[in-house]
Amino acid sequence: MAIRVIISGGGTGGHIFPAISIANALKTMDPANEILFVGANGRMEMDKVPAAGYAIVGLDIQGINRKQFWKNILLPFKLMKSLNKAKKVIRDFKPDVAVGVGGFASGPLLMMANKLGIPTVVQEQNSYAGVTNKKVGAKAAKICVAYEGMEQFFPVDKVLLTGNPIRRESVAIEGKRAAALEFFGLDQHKKTILVLGGSLGARTLNESVVAFLDLLSKEDVQVIWQCGSFYIDKLRLELEGKLPANVKMMAFLQKMDYAYAAADVIISRAGAGTISELCVVGKPVILVPSPNVAEDHQTKNAMALVSKKAALLVKDTEATQQLIPTALNLFKNLDQVAQLSENIKKLAKLDADVQIAKHVYKLANKK
Repeated sequence: MAIRVIISGGGTGGHIFPAISIANALKTMDPANEILFVGANGRMEMDKVPAAGYAIVGLDIQGINRKQFWKNILLPFKLMKSLNKAKKVIRDFKPDVAVGVGGFASGPLLMMANKLGIPTVVQEQNSYAGVTNKKVGAKAAKICVAYEGMEQFFPVDKVLLTGNPIRRESVAIEGKRAAALEFFGLDQHKKTILVLGGSLGARTLNESVVAFLDLLSKEDVQVIWQCGSFYIDKLRLELEGKLPANVKMMAFLQKMDYAYAAADVIISRAGAGTISELCVVGKPVILVPSPNVAEDHQTKNAMALVSKKAALLVKDTEATQQLIPTALNLFKNLDQVAQLSENIKKLAKLDADVQIAKHVYKLANKK
C-alpha cells in the first residue's frame, strides 16, 4: 500500500542527509509512496532536497539567536506564520505520517501535525536532545534515536534505538584504498591523516594543522586536509610556498568514500551524522567537539564514544597544542589503534534509514 509522508527539518547537512536517506528508503519500499519535504526558507535544504529529486515547501522560520537577542524580536510572529502555513500544507497534502529530523522547520510542522492528529516520528540524531525535539517528542508516536540512554529526554515506551541514517555511498570503502591514494596523489607506503572540517570548514582544526606544518613535513606521514570553502582562499594566500608536499589541502571532498578509504587516522568535529559514518568506516578517530552548538551537544556525542573507548577527544581550546601530536602518537601505539577501530565498529548501524522507514509504515497502517 502506497503511503504519503511529510519529512521536515534541515538547516545543516547533518539534518538534510538523514532526511533524504529516509525518503530514499521509503521510495525503495514502494516507488508509489508520495513524499513532501518541509524546510526553512533560505536554508540549504531548499537546494539540496530538489537536487535529490523531491518537492519541498519552505517556512519562514528561524532559530533563536543566542548571541544577539534583539534579532529574536520577530521570532513569535514567524512562528505563528509558520504554524499557519504548516497547517495548510498538512491539510493540502494529507499525510499518513509526519517525520521530523531536527532543524528550524521540524518544530512548527510536527507541532501542527500532532495537533491535527497525524502520527509523528521524531528522528533525534544527537546524544543530547534539543529543546524542540523534546517538546514535539512528548506527543510523538515514535522517537528514533542513535544513542543509548535517551529515555532521560523522551517517554521510554516511544524510544527506538535505530541509529542515524547515513550516506551509504560515502562509507562504501571496501577495496578502494589504492585507488583513493592515487586519486589524492598520495604515497601508498605512508600513513594518512584525514582532517574533516565540514563543508564550510572548522577554524580550530585549520589552526591546529597550520601550527604543526613544520613537524608534519618532517614526519613519515601524509595529510588530506579538508579546510572548508569559507577558509580556502585565506589559507592559500597565507601558505603560498609553505605547504609541504605531503599535506593536500582542499576546500571540500568530492569523493568522501575515497577520503575515508585513504585514511589511517581521522580527525573530525563531533556532529551526529559524521559520527554515524565514522562508526561504519571503523578507523581510529580523534574528535574535536565544536563549542558553537546548542547545549554543547557535540561534546556529549563525543563522550558517548569516548566512554566506550571508541574514540579519543581533544578539547577545542587545547587543539592547537595537542591535536596533531595526538594523531602522530597514535601511529606509535598499534594496540590503541586496534582497540579504537574494534570498539567504534561495534557502534555501527548501517540500515537506520530502512528501520525508520519500516516504523513509518507501521504507523501509516495503524492510522
